[in-house]
Amino acid sequence: MERKSQDNIPTSKVQRAAKFAKTGVKLGANYVKHYAKKTINPSLDRQELDDANASDVYETLSELKGSALKVAQMMSMSEGMLPSAYSEKFKMAQYTAPPLSFPLVVKTFKQYLGKSPSDIFDDFTKDAINAASIGQVHKAKIGDKTFAVKIQYPGVAESIDSDLRMVKPFAMQLLGLSERDLEIYMKEVGDMLKSETNYNLELERSQKLAKLTQEAVSNAIFPEYYPEYSSERILTMDFLEGMHLKEFLATNPSQEIKNKAAQTLWDFYDYQMHVLKEVHADPHPGNFLMKEDGRVGFIDFGAVKVIPEEYYLQHFSIMEKNILEDDAQLETAFEGLGFLMDDDTPQQRAFFKGVFKELLSLSMKPFHDKTFYFGDKKYFNDLNEFGERLSKMPELRNSKQARGSQHSLYLNRTYFGLYFLLHELNATVNTDSYWYKNKAV
Repeated sequence: MERKSQDNIPTSKVQRAAKFAKTGVKLGANYVKHYAKKTINPSLDRQELDDANASDVYETLSELKGSALKVAQMMSMSEGMLPSAYSEKFKMAQYTAPPLSFPLVVKTFKQYLGKSPSDIFDDFTKDAINAASIGQVHKAKIGDKTFAVKIQYPGVAESIDSDLRMVKPFAMQLLGLSERDLEIYMKEVGDMLKSETNYNLELERSQKLAKLTQEAVSNAIFPEYYPEYSSERILTMDFLEGMHLKEFLATNPSQEIKNKAAQTLWDFYDYQMHVLKEVHADPHPGNFLMKEDGRVGFIDFGAVKVIPEEYYLQHFSIMEKNILEDDAQLETAFEGLGFLMDDDTPQQRAFFKGVFKELLSLSMKPFHDKTFYFGDKKYFNDLNEFGERLSKMPELRNSKQARGSQHSLYLNRTYFGLYFLLHELNATVNTDSYWYKNKAV
């Protein structure tokens, strides 16, 4: 269904806070309605309530756009993190949100480039071809050359901190996290969003990472970027033809072609993670364009995680399979990563060591052999089941300190997002990582 365009976006703190407050009232009314029905029918489950709440929350976030909608998009990518009603609704943020009306687009062009779209391009679509959390994309032409032009929504960059404060109560309730744990999460998200809303920085990173990765990863395709048609809030690049994952799978490609696409995705991330130590950290399906021959186009380098060298060595030391059998080495690694604390009791130490060892044995499994079959449903069921158990463990929720580093948030998100893509492709992948190659040199 086509989404109606927005003529304005609430940009002031007061306007945006009022939107959140109005949503809170709606959610309260939904709860009252649900429990009134439950007194008549005690066997009534929460599905209707979750559906109503998910629709109301998503409607608000999609109108506000920006940080709040981005958090919803991120949460929808983690299977088992949210109730299914929220997960399904929030997945819409991966591909589409109500677009800005064309007069607002023209206003943004005049503000940041001093010209309207028609002054620059021979042709410029009035309707956005894609609208997501931070910006929307229009198709444009100069002669025979076709461009994708990304335009940031008004007020997004300025409202990051206040939006994250307002979305925190919703996130705490949905994720079941303590305020302390969520604070670390929100700080890392906030820092990343501030870089993601700086299109000058994105232009610089896009050109750099595309050039370096193109030389190392066969079958990867990148657009060229155009500084002369770009600014702090507008980014212009080549328009890449291709299909999103669902469209690609609907063409019923051969397993050989799916494996080729999957290998390209794996090599892209492995090279950036372990050689460049700067990685495209937004692995939702909307950022990849699949070709019929198995090549993959990569777009949107707004969210790039720069990995500090010291943390990199700590984080990836746990990739070694033999570390799982060496208690002393494992304990040292967990201390360095902040999984174990100096003031933990012996009982706490034993508990958390067991929990994170189980997490490690699951999450690092693809690295422990030369190839891995990501179509293995049991493996993904085990991951999801463990994630659900982890979120409900009182020992974690009541811990005096948050466990783990803020740097792990985007690294873990990137890997699990990649795993999901490879699972959808039912792919067998050569997982011989640059981590091992670099160690051998």
